[in-house]
Amino acid sequence: MTASKSLDPVVPLAVARLDAGGRLIDAEPRLRALNDRAGGGIGAPLALPGIAAIAHLAHRLGIAISRSVVAADGEEELDLWVRAGPDRGGVRLEVSGWRARPAWRPASDPGRDGDFLRATGDWLWETDGALRLTFLSPEAGQRHGFDVREMLGQPLTRLFSLAQDEHGQLPILSAVSAKARFDGQRAEVRGTGRMVRLDATPRSDPLGRFAGFIGAARLLDADLPDPPLLAAIAPVGSGFPRAFGKRLERALRGPLARIIANADAINVQREGPIRGDYAGYAADIASAGRHLLGLVEDLVDLQAIERDDFIPAGETIDLADVARRAAGLLAVRASEAGVRIERPAADEVLRVRGEFRRALQVLVNLMSNAVRYSPKGAMVWIRLESEAGMGCVIVADQGKGIALAEHARIFEKFARVDPTEPGGSGLGLYIARRLARAMGGDLIVDSAPGMGARFVLMLPLRDEGERPPPPAGAP
Repeated sequence: MTASKSLDPVVPLAVARLDAGGRLIDAEPRLRALNDRAGGGIGAPLALPGIAAIAHLAHRLGIAISRSVVAADGEEELDLWVRAGPDRGGVRLEVSGWRARPAWRPASDPGRDGDFLRATGDWLWETDGALRLTFLSPEAGQRHGFDVREMLGQPLTRLFSLAQDEHGQLPILSAVSAKARFDGQRAEVRGTGRMVRLDATPRSDPLGRFAGFIGAARLLDADLPDPPLLAAIAPVGSGFPRAFGKRLERALRGPLARIIANADAINVQREGPIRGDYAGYAADIASAGRHLLGLVEDLVDLQAIERDDFIPAGETIDLADVARRAAGLLAVRASEAGVRIERPAADEVLRVRGEFRRALQVLVNLMSNAVRYSPKGAMVWIRLESEAGMGCVIVADQGKGIALAEHARIFEKFARVDPTEPGGSGLGLYIARRLARAMGGDLIVDSAPGMGARFVLMLPLRDEGERPPPPAGAP
């Protein structure tokens, strides 16, 4: 008790125990009161999502984990340091810090440094103070063919074979002793022959003790130049360097996907109950993340379609099937908006020449716009026609319509008829028409104010002498 009291003025410590199912067995008064105010209680799952997530991970991995957590307490927020470790079949929690969170953080905040650092990597990793892995992003396993879950709790060197630098040193070891950031640690992902560059920033607990690294891994043998070389590459098509789209996607897709997934988890309160307004904030974060991810995808597509060597696949596809699939992908969004999509009948078939993935992309864009601009209770119709050697999909909505003077402009790059309305980047229709024309077809609009809009995707009909594709699942 003497040791605990000596820490209280600076780092108050509260201890609690959870059972194997994450239910609170007992807790010291300060932590118990915080949990009670969050809607929890003895015998119930811990009601503090951030702490509950750390406890769950520590129990699953069978190791002690320490991390900082921000917890809501009424109208305030608390910066806490949580240490969770296995204990008698359950988990023991030690919560310290208990500092009111400031309204802003300086640019040198190590957490923000970590965010910028990780955004440059191909995938992410984290360790505890003993350099055991506590987090790996899913892309790591997908790229290198190992089970991410099996690696958690293992030493960092189980995954990486570290290489000495030109001075015969291992930058990571120097960083551990100095509790400092390191850059440029070369390593091989064991069993793959793939070389990566490791960069990381350290974490410290409230007593200043080293608590692990937050880091990124970047492939060194990928067919991409390093960022400083990009400016030296001759621009193509859109004016972007040739590797711009891939670099942009790789730098932003992973972090944005993680933001969206975590925000969705908070919104549905997967780790325990939280205040309603906080759940709403999480939903807003997820929505903003999806908007940014859509912009990234549009920019990647923009560079691809404006390259001189862009040629879509010329395969036989069933345009009716593509339309039904696109409608299915948007069914949830349409339901939330109170809009009904009337898709083609199951027995309708319209075989054309084009690329399945690109045709689906165009129709998802058209139907998404139709749902977005339709009033609640409206209908979006999908119709099939064939005329003059072209197979057509018509997407018609009951929105406010588009003036004749705007018909050409809506297909221009970055064009928005009404910038004040919610919407995308202004690239969707530009990309959709470029794709349609690259497949030998076209995309046109027929609309008037107050009369809704009809967009028509046209693709060349399949030659009669061409053998139709086999049914799905056929050998």
